[in-house]
Amino acid sequence: MPAVPADLVFVNGSVLTVDSRFTVASALAVTGGVVSAVGDRSEVMAHAGPRTRVVDLRGGTLLPGINDSHLHGCAFGMTRPPLSVDVSHPAVRSIADVAGAVRKAAEQTPAGEWITGHGWDAGYLAECVTDSSRMPTRQDLDAVSPDHPVLMYSNSGHATWVNSAALARAGVDRNTPVPPGGVIVTDAAGEPTGLLQEGAQDLVHRALPALSPEVRAEAIRTTLRALARLGITSYTEPGLGPGGDALMRGALAHDTLDVYRRLLAGGELTARVSVLLLPTGMTSTAEDFVQALAALDEPASADPRRLNVVGVKLFADGVPVNKTSWMHEPYTGGGCGSLCVGGDTDEERVAQLAEMIRYTHAAGYQAGVHVTGDRAIDTVVDAFAAAAAAHPRPDARHYVIHGDFLSAASMRKLAAHDFGVNMNPTIKWTVADIEEEFVGPERAAYEWPYRDAIDAGVTVTSGSDAPVTLPDWRQGVATMVLRESKASGRVSGPGQRIRLAEAIRTYTADAAWQDFAEDWKGTLEVGKVADLCVLAGDLLRADPHDIPDMPVVFTAVGGDIVHDELAV
Repeated sequence: MPAVPADLVFVNGSVLTVDSRFTVASALAVTGGVVSAVGDRSEVMAHAGPRTRVVDLRGGTLLPGINDSHLHGCAFGMTRPPLSVDVSHPAVRSIADVAGAVRKAAEQTPAGEWITGHGWDAGYLAECVTDSSRMPTRQDLDAVSPDHPVLMYSNSGHATWVNSAALARAGVDRNTPVPPGGVIVTDAAGEPTGLLQEGAQDLVHRALPALSPEVRAEAIRTTLRALARLGITSYTEPGLGPGGDALMRGALAHDTLDVYRRLLAGGELTARVSVLLLPTGMTSTAEDFVQALAALDEPASADPRRLNVVGVKLFADGVPVNKTSWMHEPYTGGGCGSLCVGGDTDEERVAQLAEMIRYTHAAGYQAGVHVTGDRAIDTVVDAFAAAAAAHPRPDARHYVIHGDFLSAASMRKLAAHDFGVNMNPTIKWTVADIEEEFVGPERAAYEWPYRDAIDAGVTVTSGSDAPVTLPDWRQGVATMVLRESKASGRVSGPGQRIRLAEAIRTYTADAAWQDFAEDWKGTLEVGKVADLCVLAGDLLRADPHDIPDMPVVFTAVGGDIVHDELAV
């Protein structure tokens, strides 16, 4: 009998430790919230006692709890019904479907109150697919919602579609100044069409009523329940602070961190959350950014292994589908995008962004920078290296967020400085079929170059960017292995495929590195926390096409069970 019997023992399956050798065992024990034994059945059963729960994996796969290292937790919960109308694919397949969903919501909402929705994607709206020049307009919504302001967030978060009532409520018309880096789409007569992109979205977002702390708490609870069912035990909440107000529907995103603290204190935070502060939004100047970051004074977490501020988020550019990513070569149809920070010229904007990164680094923070275009990425990585040279400090672990068109030169610099990149396989799966329209076939195939980045020695992590895509890591793994698109199944960039073990690492061991936590989580090794995910079926032998449908049947965080379909 062991001195302290195990609380849980798992047998009759594959245990993927994701250690440095990707060791595969057949049994694992958990004692006091940590992994206490890994090996074969006889070795591990020696740790069992009369009160130990022996979990029969039934041929399934036990792996470390999944870490979605870029997931807007509160915002994702707010996009779920009943807080928001679901206008994502396949819930809607056309502009007419969106109008129908809004009509139904209007019938149930008192006149004058806002109707919000989330998830529309022009690449999956029939009218836009048939005619690439056709985009959603305010008139599409006006007829079904004459008495309600309506605001529909795109799936990417970089475009917002509103009706005429919303434009009027926000005071946006043909004479409204366009914020730097933003776009107010107008018709031939110069009138706003109801589509706003990038920083211009704030013009309507700030007109939304603030959500109460309790509503935001319930949104986070909704997210936590969804994540538990998916085996996700950690995530990075990338953007809480004054610059994230719009994501919180007019509430102070800074206060959302207080909501997280209250959930932690009440024992309701059933996942580990790393936070990036967002001092300012898109299009800010370096002066505004520095002042805002200097003013932030976050108290120490009561449990930094459960809730921890690890760094700062910055925005460098937009997204390819809006042609707002800053590219070296022009988009199809012209234009190269630009940086989205303050400044009148490229040189001024580069200097502004470099100063923001320099200050973040000098202040001791990890920097996570939203950046997608190859020219913007090169600019950010150069700024990382310059900041590190000017203010030497060990282990900064800055990283590129998204990194769609990460160049070989930037890969080498990231690897040399032990910096990383956070990529998005579920977004790749979603947009692969439509990206050629914007950047041509060669660049579209290259987008999210997992193989090249890993081979260059860069630490690569994966995130869903939920609510941009659903936080389904199984689809992410399948996409990294197959590089097949959602709409057609066509292969996009076969040369960027990676192996299954490498894909799993991006969601576990390497994601823990991004959190400065690889010493205590991310792998199933003795002494590390028992953050666990169990899949029904043998993941190592599964056809990659079948991985997205493999059920998650068990999830535990620090040995505490938060999802269980294996109970006898």
